[in-house]
Amino acid sequence: EVQLVESGGGLVQPGGSLRLSCAAAGFTFDDYDMSWVRQAPGKGLEWVSAISWNRGSTYYADSVKGRFIISRDNAKNTVYLQMKSLKPEDTAVYYCRVRAGDYVYWGQGTQVTVSP
Repeated sequence: EVQLVESGGGLVQPGGSLRLSCAAAGFTFDDYDMSWVRQAPGKGLEWVSAISWNRGSTYYADSVKGRFIISRDNAKNTVYLQMKSLKPEDTAVYYCRVRAGDYVYWGQGTQVTVSP
C-alpha cells in the first residue's frame, strides 16, 4: 500500500522559513518523480514543485521560484520542500504526490499558515 506522510507545517511570520517533509512507503521510491502541490483556502490545487527520480532535475512554479527548494533523500524515502521568504499567499495545505503508472497518490497534507 502506497503511503505518503507529510510533516513540518505550522504557523510562521511573513519572511520566515519552514521545511516540509514527505515520508514515502509502499513503492520503490527512487523509481519515481515526486511533486508538491498546495491548496489555499477557497482555491483550487496549485502545483508547486517537482523533482526527478534521480534528483537530476527540479521544477518550480513561478510563484515560488527562488524561494522554495525541493530535494529528496532516496536512502530515507523522503522528499523535502525548503521554503523561505514566506508570504501570506503561501498559506495553504501542502500535499506531496506521486504518479505511479495509471495511479496518482496523495498524502494527507500539512497546513502552512503565514501570518503576522
